[in-house]
Amino acid sequence: MTDRAPHPSPEDGWRKSSYSNTEGGSCLEVLDGHPAGVPVRDSKRADGPTLLFSPRSWSTFVAALGGRDG
Repeated sequence: MTDRAPHPSPEDGWRKSSYSNTEGGSCLEVLDGHPAGVPVRDSKRADGPTLLFSPRSWSTFVAALGGRDG
């Protein structure tokens, strides 16, 4: 289940995906340690919508990506 999460402030420790490029392309940011789940946002729109994944949903999503290239 995903929900819109409240906007944590930018200094709260967002990290970019290891697959993000340095030219500002498609970048996903994740905030670890959020008490309600795993917030995810588009780094190009840090003030835009934030999705909140349950820990189980996020783990399933990441595991499904495990065997993919780039």
